[in-house]
Amino acid sequence: MSNAAESTRSLIVERVFPHPPEKLWRALTESRVLAQWMMNNDFEPEPGRRFQFRADPMPNWNGIVDCEVLVVEPQRRLSYNWGVGSGELQWLVEWTLTPVDGGTHLRMEQSGFGPDQQQAYQGANYGWQKFFGQLEKVLGGVE
Repeated sequence: MSNAAESTRSLIVERVFPHPPEKLWRALTESRVLAQWMMNNDFEPEPGRRFQFRADPMPNWNGIVDCEVLVVEPQRRLSYNWGVGSGELQWLVEWTLTPVDGGTHLRMEQSGFGPDQQQAYQGANYGWQKFFGQLEKVLGGVE
């Protein structure tokens, strides 16, 4: 008998940024700043809040990610579900901020990829690497 949790996998991206947790928290939770490095959105950091990320549509994707905020622990932890394709595909995205010497260790985990979701996993990996690169640039300009 297989356990559903064992048959799914997570994508983890981690990086240390030379900025305090407060600055990273703003980049993760202020809709205007979030849009500068990730996607347009109507995000608000309130548990239970439903919101959308919106990007330009492309083949096999309408450009909309339907989300709901699950956990908000200011400057420490943020999580929301991440759904595409009218909810057929659902994942959990969790951000963890940890103060370290000279900055903040930021960890993003997107979990729940099934064995049949290799293409989604690879697409997410590409997307998150790109988002993290853009986040680095945006953080340089955020006061």
